[in-house]
Amino acid sequence: MANRTSRSSEKESGWLWESAKTIVYALLIAGVIRTVFFQPFWIPSGSMKPTLLVGDFLFVNKMAYGYSWASCPNLGSFNLCWFARDLDGRILGDEPEPGDIIVFKHPVDGRDFIKRLIGVPGDKVKMSDGRLIINDVELHLEPNGVFKELRAPQGPVGNLPRCKGVSGIDGSVCEKDLYEETLPNGVRHAVLDIGHSYSDNTPVYHVPDNHYLFVGDNRDNSQDGRFPQNVGGVGFVPFENLIGRADRVIFSSAGSWILAFWSWRSDRYFKRLE
Repeated sequence: MANRTSRSSEKESGWLWESAKTIVYALLIAGVIRTVFFQPFWIPSGSMKPTLLVGDFLFVNKMAYGYSWASCPNLGSFNLCWFARDLDGRILGDEPEPGDIIVFKHPVDGRDFIKRLIGVPGDKVKMSDGRLIINDVELHLEPNGVFKELRAPQGPVGNLPRCKGVSGIDGSVCEKDLYEETLPNGVRHAVLDIGHSYSDNTPVYHVPDNHYLFVGDNRDNSQDGRFPQNVGGVGFVPFENLIGRADRVIFSSAGSWILAFWSWRSDRYFKRLE
């Protein structure tokens, strides 16, 4: 009887040990994948509409620009590579291209942002009456209809979208002018215009070495490089702060919860980003 009990205890201990090892291995593999290859990202705001919608879920390609301290994941607000934050440069680093949609860490508070790359080192960038001017050349902006969405709370925060003209009532159609913008390298992408805004005009920004300037596609509703860091903006972003490039939406939830599959947008499965 004692031997049978002993064997049963040994079996149970062995099962628990194997289960614990499996969990540890799975966590290590997941950690390596997230640190080295891809990082999941859920879009919380409308600053990149219409390219990215609130509730889009995507994986950021960390291999696109190599690795730095920003490539490490966070535990809450703590970055696992904090000790390397003051080191310059990247490992296996490739230069990003204007038009890339990039996740980066805010230069001051370390929050993750996602915006479109507009200015590279050496560029002169300014906004004039809502038009981007890069190196003294005004970018071509082609009218492309109207972007429509419901004026209803979006995402877990429940923010209402901004609309052109009268805000309307909840549940009404919210409209914004839709344009196609062409960057100097030929990349075309959609932008929105809600109306006259203080962000439509900026000083000339000279992008310094090893830094980049980012702007949101939803031009009148984006906290980005058009605003200095001392007034709540992003300013110039160091190369070391880039996390990776967003290439494709995996799926998208129109609800307040990412796993609310009944609210997933069927037209955005594996949608390629432009």
